[in-house]
Order: sequence, then structure tokens, then C-alpha cells
Amino acid sequence: MALRQLIFETAAEIDGVGPLEETLKWNQPSYLTAATGSGSTIRIDRIKDTNRYAIYFNCNTNLVETFRSLYSEGLNYGGNRSIILSLDDAPPEVALRHCVGLALTYHRSKRKPRS
Repeated sequence: MALRQLIFETAAEIDGVGPLEETLKWNQPSYLTAATGSGSTIRIDRIKDTNRYAIYFNCNTNLVETFRSLYSEGLNYGGNRSIILSLDDAPPEVALRHCVGLALTYHRSKRKPRS
């Protein structure tokens, strides 16, 4: 629930993201910028049979690659699709807010300005 709150708070702090749509994708809580289309879907889930959980991002984006370049220390990654966290440790809130913000604004740089 804390991670869900972090996602909603981060979205509310960024101009142009708009309200998030919360839904289930692959039976995982998922967060979309459906109203504005500014970002890429974020999903969260516990990793089965472990004390870990993950924030999942679209593997067809360069988001996790970007996160790795910014936070090579302090975050653990699952391939090109997730940030892996442990229930035993406090989440690195500053880094997570930054990564979530990048995901919520992922499509902005691809749009052409209106003429």
C-alpha cells in the first residue's frame, strides 16, 4: 500500500500527468496515465515464494536501462523490466519517486509540439 501511495503522490506532483487509472493487468495492480497518455504503465507485485516485491515497467522501453544509469548502486533490477525491493528493507524513496516520475512522463519526449 505504501508503494501505491508513492505512485499516486508522485503523479500528483508532476504537472501534465493527470489522474491515474488503477486497474489489474496480469492480476497485478497497474497504474496508467490514461487521461493524458504521458507515461508508461507501472505494475507492482510480490515475487512469489520470496520476501521481495517488484515495480514492473514496460520491457519495450528504455526505462530500466535509464534507472540503471542513474542508480547503479542502491537499487536491484530484474532484467529490463523491474526494480526489485525487499520487504525486510525500507524502500529507497527518493530514487523510487524519481524512477516512477520518469515512467509517468515517458511519452512526453516523444510527442511533437503543437503548431
